[in-house]
This record gives sequence, structure tokens and C-alpha cells, in this order.
Amino acid sequence: MYDILHRVGIKASPRDVYHALATIDGLATWWTTTTTGESKVGSIIEFRFGSLGGFDMMVSALNPERRVAWEVVTGPEDWIGTEISFELRQEDDYTIVLFKHRGWRQRTEFMHHCSTKWGTFLMSLKSSLESGKAAAWPDDVKIDNLEAAAA
Repeated sequence: MYDILHRVGIKASPRDVYHALATIDGLATWWTTTTTGESKVGSIIEFRFGSLGGFDMMVSALNPERRVAWEVVTGPEDWIGTEISFELRQEDDYTIVLFKHRGWRQRTEFMHHCSTKWGTFLMSLKSSLESGKAAAWPDDVKIDNLEAAAA
């Protein structure tokens, strides 16, 4: 199995970072504006990206100010059954976010694409909390022809 891993420090409290990761309104601010569902363990959150499609995530963990985790239940075949988690800890003036998208069955070009996109969305999370200026879909950074064709 293969994993996508990122680390980002955000100058915000663990409480504020957790809120951005664990609530529908928070997620819609930095990832995709078309986020719906219910954020409680066992519930489904739906993330949509226009004609690009989207993902349904079952919430598997909500530990206030420490951890948010989801299991991908629908979406691209490469994503189904993978786990996405955000682990939080305070370090000086920063909340450190350790991001993991674990359980990819093989390394593919699509995995490379998703790793880069996760990086851009994590920077959107950071910017949202530090300056109030996020870049959620559809205003996110476009990184390649796959996205340009769908725009």
C-alpha cells in the first residue's frame, strides 16, 4: 500500500483548525464550496467538484483539537477504501497538521496528481485560517490539463 503524506504548520489554535476540518461550513471554506452531509462519526460527507465528480467520505474519527479521519466510500476507484486523516498538535504558535491519505493500492499518475492537489488544498486551509483568504474549489489552483478540461 502507498500513502500521500503532508505536514503543514498553521498559525491558528488547534480549536480553529479542528473546526475547519470537522464541520461542513469549515470544509466548504477551504476544500470545495459544494460540501454537504453531516460531520459525525458514522455519517457521510459529500464533496463535489462540478463535472470532475466527487467523493463520499464516512467520518471514522472526530477527536476535538486532535484528529479527524474519514474512509472513502465512493469516488474514483483508486480512492475507494482509502483513509484520509488529519492529526493536530500545538507547537509554539503553530498547529501542526499531519495529513495522511493512506491505503493506495498502487502508485499511479493519478496518485501524483492527488498528492499535488492535497498540497494546494492544505495551503488553502492554512491561508483561510491565517488571512481569511482561502482557495476552495472552484477557485483553487489548477495544476494540469485534467482540471482545465473540466472547468
